[in-house]
Amino acid sequence: MSAFRTLDGLDVKGKRVLVRVDLNVPMADGKVSDDTRIRAVAPTITELSGKGARVILMAHFGRPKDGPDPKLSLRQIIPALEGIIGRKVAFAEDCIGPKAEEAVAALKDGDILLLENTRFHKAEEKNDPDFARALAKLGDIYVNDAFATAHRAHASTEGLAHLMTAYAGRCMQGEIEALESALAHPKRPVVAVVGGAKVSSKITILEHLVTKVDALVIGGGMANTFLLAKGMKIGKSLAEPDLVETAQKIVAAADKAGCTIVLPYDVVIADSLKEGAVTSTVPADAVPADKMILDVGPRSIAAIENWIDKAATLVWNGPLGAFEIKPFDRATVEVARHAAERTRKGGLLSVAGGGETVAALNHAGAADGFSFVSTAGGAFLEWLEGKALPGVEVLRA
Repeated sequence: MSAFRTLDGLDVKGKRVLVRVDLNVPMADGKVSDDTRIRAVAPTITELSGKGARVILMAHFGRPKDGPDPKLSLRQIIPALEGIIGRKVAFAEDCIGPKAEEAVAALKDGDILLLENTRFHKAEEKNDPDFARALAKLGDIYVNDAFATAHRAHASTEGLAHLMTAYAGRCMQGEIEALESALAHPKRPVVAVVGGAKVSSKITILEHLVTKVDALVIGGGMANTFLLAKGMKIGKSLAEPDLVETAQKIVAAADKAGCTIVLPYDVVIADSLKEGAVTSTVPADAVPADKMILDVGPRSIAAIENWIDKAATLVWNGPLGAFEIKPFDRATVEVARHAAERTRKGGLLSVAGGGETVAALNHAGAADGFSFVSTAGGAFLEWLEGKALPGVEVLRA
C-alpha cells in the first residue's frame, strides 16, 4: 500500500475533509435493508471525526434521471448511518453552492456532514471541471473511501484528486491491499473460482485470469459453454453456443500459460429450475437431451476443494450453481464453507467479490470466514479484468 497515500500520519484536526463514500445501499419500506456498505466506511468516518476533522461526506444514491428526486435523497440514509457510527450527522440540501457552503461553515471540529446526492447534478458523471471545483471549494483535504465507484471517472471520484491532494480511506486501503495481495503480488499457488450464468459477461476476466493464476475453476452456467467446447452434449442447459470458439481460445491460452482449467466432472441435473425438482447426478458427458445442468456434482466439489487445499491464494467471483434455489446451492455452499475453514486455519488468503458473489457467500454462511470480501461490484470485476481503475490511480503517491 506504500504506493498510495493513506490516512497514516495525516494531520486533520480543524481541517475540512471531503470524503467520498459509498452509501448506495438497498432500501425497503423507507429503511436501509442492507448496511454492509455503511459499515465498510464507518472506520474512516469515525477515525477522522475522532482526530478533530470536520468530516464532509459525498456520495451518490441510485440513478437520478432529471435532477433532484426526493426518492433518491441521501437524507433517508442518515438514521442508519448515525446508528452505525454512534454520532450525529448533519445534512446539506445540496452538494455544492450556497446550501452546501453554509452547512460546511457551521461545522465544528469532529462534526460530520452528509451532502446531498452528487448525481442530482449531471455534471458529476460528466466529470465536469467546474463541478469538481465547486466541490473542492468545500474542503481542504480529499479522501476517497468508495472503491465500489473507483471504476468511474466522475467528479467526486476522480476529478477532485486533480484539484486536491488525495488519500485512500481505510475501506479503500483495505480493498487495494487485498486485491494486490491476491493477484498483483500473490503467494502461489493461486486458484480462481469463477462462476455465473454467461461467458459473455466474463470473457475479459477469464482471458486475464488464465495469465495470472495456476488453476481456474469454472462453474455456473458458463461452465456449460466450456463443456460444449469440449464436444459434450448438455441437454437443455443454459449455454452460449456462439461462444464455443471463444471458450476454446481461452482453454488454449490457459494451456500456453500453464494454467489448469477445472471444469465439472459430474453435474446435478433436473427437468426445470424450481425448488423441489427431482434431481440426479450424472457424469458431465452423459447429460440427457431433456435435462438441464443446474449445479456441479460431488466429484467436482471434491476436486475443487482439493485445489483449494493446494492453494496459498484464492480469488472467488460467482456461484458454482443456481444457488438461489435448493438443492442447487449445494456446491456453492460446501466449497465456500471449505474455503472459509481453510482460511481460518491459516495458510490461505481468500478474496471474493463482484455481483452475486457476496449474496452467495452470505447464503453459505461463509463470508465472515474469507480473508476479504469486496463490497464492490463493477470495480471488482474490472480489477479482475486487469483494468486500471481511475479512482485508484489518482491515489498513487
